[in-house]
Amino acid sequence: MSAKHLETEAIRTQIDRSQFLEHSNPLYLTSSYVFEDAEDMRASFADEKERNIYSRYSNPNNSEFVEKICKMEGAEQGYAFASGMSAVFSTFAALLNSDDHIISLQSIFGSTQTIFNNILPKWNISTTYFKIDEVDKIEHLIQPNTKVIYAESPTNPTIDILDLKRLAEIARKHNLLFIVDNCFATPYLQQPIKFGADLVIHSATKLIDGQGRVLGGVTVGSAELIQKIYLFARNTGPALSPFNAWILSKSLETLPVRVEKHCENALKVATFLESHSNVNFVKYPFLKSHPQFELAKQQMKLGGNVVAFEVKGGVDAGRRFLNSIKLLSLSANLGDTRSIVTHPASTTHVKLSEENRLQTGITGGLVRVSVGLEHTEDIINDLSQALEL
Repeated sequence: MSAKHLETEAIRTQIDRSQFLEHSNPLYLTSSYVFEDAEDMRASFADEKERNIYSRYSNPNNSEFVEKICKMEGAEQGYAFASGMSAVFSTFAALLNSDDHIISLQSIFGSTQTIFNNILPKWNISTTYFKIDEVDKIEHLIQPNTKVIYAESPTNPTIDILDLKRLAEIARKHNLLFIVDNCFATPYLQQPIKFGADLVIHSATKLIDGQGRVLGGVTVGSAELIQKIYLFARNTGPALSPFNAWILSKSLETLPVRVEKHCENALKVATFLESHSNVNFVKYPFLKSHPQFELAKQQMKLGGNVVAFEVKGGVDAGRRFLNSIKLLSLSANLGDTRSIVTHPASTTHVKLSEENRLQTGITGGLVRVSVGLEHTEDIINDLSQALEL
């Protein structure tokens, strides 16, 4: 019986039970698999059979995790990676050739920018950036060798929202691939494929795990594109470990209830910050003051768990704020049960030039809060006392 609801798919999608008829799926810690005979082995390596050969290629735990993400995102196939960044790099490395061109949103994750700016140019793959308010200019950026439009929504760390349907229309009109990093929203809040995305990438390390335990990444989309990514990954080795896949598959079972609470807490935190005298501005998709509030309501079920705000006083004030935090964690991660604060200008985006940071909306006083599952009164009290110093 097929399920109609994402919450059920996240729980009831599982690989076949073994002869022991376990209720909770086991962990398959094996590097390789055996064959019945020489013909079975030959046919398997010739890709005439769909079966596990080696855990760098596939593993039952990885397959279950990927199948869940595919059902939740509305994708045909996917591949699981050791981290979110291995998913990003492998996706582009598998699909692009020398002299190809990418059009990307400028305000993307710092490590992704590093790949675009420092690594892909080694193979003459170039990137042109557009700003959050320049979607209408994208068509003027398209070159004969352009292959991909790439975006995050919500963005990291400035929490801007992009019109995914509009970007998909541009990509389709010019026969380009449209790739979306959906890490901040998760498949529970937003499914970019419904708006026309060809591929969706996640850092499963974040809300999908949700407890700061393991690294993981996944790319899902059309079977044709995933086959190319699979062949690249099969030979280069960025596969997710079976243990991490098992953890992440279990985590998906509680993703809807966790994300609902994260979002409830985040909206309360954002509302508090918006009224504080030491805060210049707050960015949260479901605040009416957000520039893309109406768009966020159209694309997302809820506003997510990340809030960005600017402390008055610039870089020094941002650093003082972090040093005054007592309860919340100072970490580069997000999507944890524990609330986390980060000062992007001096941490996650410190390797970018000041000009580049400002162009992406990262001001000196910008703070990112990944709102966790603690009681909101305790979260707010810690933020409040840090803002008063």
